Amino acid sequence: MKIGDKVSVIDDDLKGIILKIIANQVKIEDEHGFTYNFSKDQLTIIDSGLYENSPVIKKNETSKNVSKKHNKNPLKLDLHFQSLVRNPSDYDAFERLMIQKEKLLETIDFCRKNHIKNLEIIHGIGDGVLQKMVYDVLEGFSNIEYDEHGFFYHESGKVEVKFI
Repeated sequence: MKIGDKVSVIDDDLKGIILKIIANQVKIEDEHGFTYNFSKDQLTIIDSGLYENSPVIKKNETSKNVSKKHNKNPLKLDLHFQSLVRNPSDYDAFERLMIQKEKLLETIDFCRKNHIKNLEIIHGIGDGVLQKMVYDVLEGFSNIEYDEHGFFYHESGKVEVKFI
């Protein structure tokens, strides 16, 4: 350190120029003209040219591998009957509802066994029979969260389930 060097106080937000050095004591002046006395070990020299000749190396960010278990996208189950069977016209209304219920129960069991945290059940908007069956099934399970009577309960066509 010498007179005229720019310094910064280590434990304070204060910078200045060295005016006087006596033994271990340094007198500095800040940008507003105020003077302060510090010991040498409380100051550090500000070297503006310290990093000028250092090359900057840019590295590409590596992508993190996310396991399927921690995937934020929910597993989707579409309960529209034409997506569950080949010939939907071969079944009556009661058989359709029971096949859809069985598929729902199988999927919930699959999610629990494979530790899948989110499930989106698409039941569609219709006369509400399938939607009521879905909500009745969900009421029978513990350790799940779903919007039971939300704002769009009868208008959304889907329900999102979180397994706790």
